[in-house]
Amino acid sequence: MKNIFVINGGQTFAHSGGSFNKTITNWTKEVLENENFEIRISNVNDEFDATEEAENFKWADVVVYHFPVWWFQVPNRLKFYIDEVFTAGHNNGIYKSDGRSRVNPAINYGTGGLMHGKHYFVTTSWNAPETAFTLEGEFFDQHSVDEGVLFGFHRMNAFTGMKHLGSFHFHDMEKAATQERIDNYEQEYKNYLESALQNIKMQAFN
Repeated sequence: MKNIFVINGGQTFAHSGGSFNKTITNWTKEVLENENFEIRISNVNDEFDATEEAENFKWADVVVYHFPVWWFQVPNRLKFYIDEVFTAGHNNGIYKSDGRSRVNPAINYGTGGLMHGKHYFVTTSWNAPETAFTLEGEFFDQHSVDEGVLFGFHRMNAFTGMKHLGSFHFHDMEKAATQERIDNYEQEYKNYLESALQNIKMQAFN
C-alpha cells in the first residue's frame, strides 16, 4: 500500500471559503509525506475531467475524503464530482453493476464493485458541537455521525468495494473555532491518521 488519493471537498460557496478543509488537506499531506506515501490531490472547486479522476481512484490504495457537512449532506460540488466520476468509473475500475443477477434479483445488491482491496478514510467538519450527537435529548438523538448523517456515504463507498479505514470529525468549527482548539485538533487528527495508516500497513504484511 503506497498510493493515497486525497479529495478536498471544501467547496467555496456563499459564506464558506473552504479554508478549514484546505487546512485539513495540508495536515493530511504533511502526514503522508512524512510516511513516504505517493500522493495525488484533487479539489472539487477546480474544473476536472471525470475520466482522469476515475483513474485516480483506480490508482489509489486509499481514498481520503475531506468535506464540511452542509444541511446534513455533502456539499453540492462534491456530490456533482462523485456523480460524474463514479459514472466514468462504470465498467472502468470503480464498479461493474449493482451485483445482482436476473436469475435471482432479490439478493446480492451492492456487490458489483471493482475496488475490492482498497480503503477509504473520511473527515467531516461541522458547526454542530459533539454534544449534539452524544447527549440525550439533543438534536441527533445520540446517533453518531457515521451511523446517522454519513450512513449513505459509507454505503456508497461499500458499493464500490472499498472498506472503511477510519473517520475523524471536527465539531463546533464556527462558534468555537479558537486557535487553541484548532491546534489541539491538528495534533489529535494527525495522530489518528498515522495510527489508521499503520494499521493498514500491518494488515498488508500479514
